[in-house]
Amino acid sequence: MGVPLLGQDWMTTSTKSRASRRTPFNPRNALLGRLGKLEYHTLAPHLEHVELPLGAVLGEPGHVDEYFYFPGTAVISLLTVMRDGRSVEAATVGNEGVTGLSALLGDGILATRSNVQIAGSAYRVGSATLLRILVKLPTLERLLKIYTRTFINQLTQSLACNSLHGVTARCARWLLMTHDRVGNTDTFYLTQESLAVMLGVRREGVSGVSRWLKAAGAIRYVRGRVTIVDRKQLEIASCECYGAARRDYLPLPT
Repeated sequence: MGVPLLGQDWMTTSTKSRASRRTPFNPRNALLGRLGKLEYHTLAPHLEHVELPLGAVLGEPGHVDEYFYFPGTAVISLLTVMRDGRSVEAATVGNEGVTGLSALLGDGILATRSNVQIAGSAYRVGSATLLRILVKLPTLERLLKIYTRTFINQLTQSLACNSLHGVTARCARWLLMTHDRVGNTDTFYLTQESLAVMLGVRREGVSGVSRWLKAAGAIRYVRGRVTIVDRKQLEIASCECYGAARRDYLPLPT
């Protein structure tokens, strides 16, 4: 159950600020980080830096997608929700990309729930605003097209992975991709209930996998906090889908 945000001014002045033409711009996002000075100066007045709390719901199926979110250290899950309330992750967006593709490609009506899976930072811009000024942002427009192709590839890879690979390999892949997205830290908050939703399995299945990964020395898990101890072991436990996804994404600018 997430923290509902629709229709609420949920960010205080301490967690929301406008980007500035004069301040250093370090977005920790692979798309925004590739903008030149001219395009950044065009976009900056419309960008808001936000801190996204764990569990926050950024959008619901059937609602208009009001913002594009460019995650920095936050990780956003796109969940397909069934009539009985059950949900499973369809895709994940981190510092490699952006949410809001429904507005970019069509009428902006969401088909999934957007949920903050890992708390952290992001930049956001109103969907209508970005679409209006995108003609002045040719680099960003090109990057959004590249990312859209990559996002579709991610969906097809995840479909194959969920159908063909076991829960241990899928869990290891999810942890590796999350580790890549959260920035310069080996520890992040993640409950077993949340991971079960992400993988579409029962909580008991996640408990067994986490015990196995702990015994292998790959992770440490204490009271909802996951620490990546040995990435090499986690990569061994993962499937080929992690490497395929990582090769497809633009790296963060150095």
